[in-house]
Amino acid sequence: MTIARFRVGALAASAFLVPSLAACSSDGGSSENATAVAVSSTADACELGATSAPAGSVKFTVKNDGSETTEFYVYEEDGTTIVSEVENIGPGTSRDMTVDLEAGTYVTACKPGEAGDGIRGDFTVS
Repeated sequence: MTIARFRVGALAASAFLVPSLAACSSDGGSSENATAVAVSSTADACELGATSAPAGSVKFTVKNDGSETTEFYVYEEDGTTIVSEVENIGPGTSRDMTVDLEAGTYVTACKPGEAGDGIRGDFTVS
């Protein structure tokens, strides 16, 4: 009887978790109605389709146009505190990262070869 109660309790608890997870991306931002920003990463460039966005959900679509696996980061203004990241983007592939951003200044970075500080730029949210 105890095992049966545990299973029922676990099923009931999981029912509460599923709806809240479905509304968000894997990085915590809501992909519905997000501002879209395209990112192109190469060995020597990190080009964003926009360097600003309104506060709220921002969906970065990172395309690896280079020949090495890359990563993409959004840092707080200090350039060291990670707000969100997406890793292991192989050559010729794309990955989405949706994140909720409050008004402020952020730093973005592509890391070709998945090493070092990366190629950085400012990103403003108003």
